[in-house]
Amino acid sequence: MLPFVSRARAGARSLLVLTPMALAALAFSSAAAAQSTPSSASPSTAASSTSRLDEVTVTGTRSPMKLSDVAVDLTVINRDTIERQGFGNIAALLRNVAGLQITSNGGPGNSSSVFVRGAENRHTVVLIDGVRIDGQSTGGARWENLPLSLIDRVEVLKGPASALYGSDAIGGVVQIFTRQGSGRPQLDLGIGHGSLGQTKADVSLLGGTADFDYAGSLAIDRGTGFNVYALTTNKNYNTDKDGWRNYNGSLRLGARVAEGQRLELIGLKSRSNVGYDAGTFVGKDSDDRGITESLAAKLSLKSSWSSALSSQLSVGQSEENYETRPNAPYLSKTRIRSASLLGFYKINDQHQLNGVLERREDRLVNVDLIGGSGTRSQNAIGLSYLGNVGPVSLQAHGRHDDDSEFGGIDTGSLAAGVKLGGGWRVTASAGNAFRAPTLYQRGSVYGPDTSKGFEELRPERSQNREAGLAWAQGDIDVAITTFHNRVTDLIAFGAAGSCRSTTGCYSNVARALLKGTSLKGGAQVGPVKLSSTVDFLDPTDANSGRQLARRAKRFGTLRAETALSAWTLGATVVGSGDRFDDAANKTRLKGYGLLNLDAQYAVAKDWRLQLNVDNAFNRDYQTANNFIQAGRTWFVTLRYSPTL
Repeated sequence: MLPFVSRARAGARSLLVLTPMALAALAFSSAAAAQSTPSSASPSTAASSTSRLDEVTVTGTRSPMKLSDVAVDLTVINRDTIERQGFGNIAALLRNVAGLQITSNGGPGNSSSVFVRGAENRHTVVLIDGVRIDGQSTGGARWENLPLSLIDRVEVLKGPASALYGSDAIGGVVQIFTRQGSGRPQLDLGIGHGSLGQTKADVSLLGGTADFDYAGSLAIDRGTGFNVYALTTNKNYNTDKDGWRNYNGSLRLGARVAEGQRLELIGLKSRSNVGYDAGTFVGKDSDDRGITESLAAKLSLKSSWSSALSSQLSVGQSEENYETRPNAPYLSKTRIRSASLLGFYKINDQHQLNGVLERREDRLVNVDLIGGSGTRSQNAIGLSYLGNVGPVSLQAHGRHDDDSEFGGIDTGSLAAGVKLGGGWRVTASAGNAFRAPTLYQRGSVYGPDTSKGFEELRPERSQNREAGLAWAQGDIDVAITTFHNRVTDLIAFGAAGSCRSTTGCYSNVARALLKGTSLKGGAQVGPVKLSSTVDFLDPTDANSGRQLARRAKRFGTLRAETALSAWTLGATVVGSGDRFDDAANKTRLKGYGLLNLDAQYAVAKDWRLQLNVDNAFNRDYQTANNFIQAGRTWFVTLRYSPTL
């Protein structure tokens, strides 16, 4: 038996799991083995590190840049990966990204949280095609309502980024890009069925010319589910199955309206109706539902004024509406309007200046708000410098946000990367970030009562520094990043006394220290492609010294995939250490190990069959106390993708 295989116990049963240290050892040992093992993989299956690093991203600098030149920790998930591994939701897809951990209150469609490097869920900016998605009640996007079938790629920036994106980017940025058309018309049709009564169907039509392009998608996802709540003694316990119904649609149109002028319209709508347990007050086994509607729209004009100067003018709006019924009825509506002007000036091939003018307007309607609704606005100006001189790349960003409540807030970041030769590259960065209190935290009955002299809530702030070392050669790449992020003025819900509520109040009383190391590696070993992520995280409440709730100190994944004739086969191991469900560290959630399998078969020209099996060993585990995760699940999808 391998020395780094450990035995973990879940109740009376035990399972063999690869520890995070084992995942790291496997990733780096496989990388070493790949140096001496001749590759027999076909060109279609062998993805070289050079091609991956040549990918163009925009999230790290808000302008196009090769991944190999980005001096911060950034991951790109492409469409092929989404189709093979992402039959669930986007939160499940993101758990394979180094530095990210996911929790969920049960099965598909239920509330999920994403912790980027241990930061709170509300500390991650979420963008769909550049449109910010956020809820101004508890803060943060509702991940469970973001459609997966409509997505072309996802870019994940880890680390504070307020100098680029303003409020909220204490943990990082997740930007989702919908599908875009080009070339001859392409039809993509998928239909599938699986366990938990799940049925899915989606259709996309995309194509275009140099003057006009289009992409439209529709998707439906339904399931009968299972009873996700485990605490039978609680009054909220209900024996009914917590099923879900999701409906999604997107439209993307682009047109060249003049030489060097491109107009683009983007629209997306998603609606989910999910069962959850809120008691049996209306009647025995009443069906409680949580209904979420998310909308995003943007109109932009991209202009190329010369070989050196270009710009992008955009106006956008997003809405997130959440409602529960029939028990404990609740309604919250968030609307975010934004307008931005981005300018890009290329001084020469080595130096570029970017500028941004931006306005954001937030509105929240909620029954707990004093007056029923609240608004605020932020105006911002930012400047960036991007430079490449020989082996050195330098990225500097500065931004000033003027908030209608708090006045001016300045943020900045500096990042550098140096190519050392032999495939080695070292990076370092430092920066600060902030998150403005939500309109609910500030203006509800739980916010400070300023009429009695209590101070308004202040923005949450962070100071981060990090360093990275990466090596890439041929079909091998490995990277290690270490970070130290200190968060102050954290807003927490605590004792009553400073607000109108007698049950508790929000205040700036908490502090957190988020530090750790992330490793990721990939290698082509003969016909097998390996990839691995390992996180060593120390998420600490700086006031009490306790571990932050629902974040494990050790987490890792290991994936292997290969092509055999018409088959593409993959397997992913997910390993997590223990975590606590509460701030007091009294309720411990045991660690777990999962095996997820996927297979794709090219049935005929334009036809392919996809099979996914998650939690293949049917392990019992929880990421949130008393909320059951799905056991073994399977799903089969048939896809037809002809060129018309």
